[in-house]
Amino acid sequence: MVAVLGDIHGCFYTFKNLVDKIKNKYPGIIIYSVGDLIDRGNFSFEVIEYLQHENILFTPGNHDYMFYFYINYPASQMGNAWLFNGSESTLQSYMGREDKIKEHLEIIGKAPLFLNLNDCFISHAGISKYYRQKLPKNILSDVEFLDKVLREDFSESHSILWTRGELMNIGKLQVVGHTRRDEIVFNKLSNTLYIDTSIYVGNKLSAVIVDKNQLIEVIAEKTCPEDINN
Repeated sequence: MVAVLGDIHGCFYTFKNLVDKIKNKYPGIIIYSVGDLIDRGNFSFEVIEYLQHENILFTPGNHDYMFYFYINYPASQMGNAWLFNGSESTLQSYMGREDKIKEHLEIIGKAPLFLNLNDCFISHAGISKYYRQKLPKNILSDVEFLDKVLREDFSESHSILWTRGELMNIGKLQVVGHTRRDEIVFNKLSNTLYIDTSIYVGNKLSAVIVDKNQLIEVIAEKTCPEDINN
């Protein structure tokens, strides 16, 4: 049994409150995140610090990668994109803490593009149907090959960081973020849970408790005003 958090987007207080709820109800449960830790909200620095403190594992989102590439490879497509996707609040959160940027970027750079767990398959945006012709029928039979294929085009619109199109049914429950909803949505055809519930526009942060590819419970926390108000 695991807990998986939706997109956090710099909303530290909401994030912390939800983690407390999960830990109080499910002591000792391993907690994961689908990424987009940063941007939009006011406390991107604090989110990554707390994520480390709580040993929460994550798959990077497109916003996390844009931050990584902007600092390390500013002329890259991903780096350029960050300037138009909520970078201001993240840079503000690191003012006076610039010495921590390198450490945080190393954490993002080392994070896996997906987590193939016994209980579910976690990634930021999911595995698009685009890959049907590039991957074997049992795509989880060789996760090293899967990782190689997905890394070849992570900046493309169909990638595991960016896709908003139809996803493959991979024979296991996919848990993804990226595509904003008001409530958690389950797509039966692709066997996917979409868990990004629009935290940074004032809705809520949601988490799912999953056991052996089955949804057990949804736990949510209303967005804290201090996370998004200047």
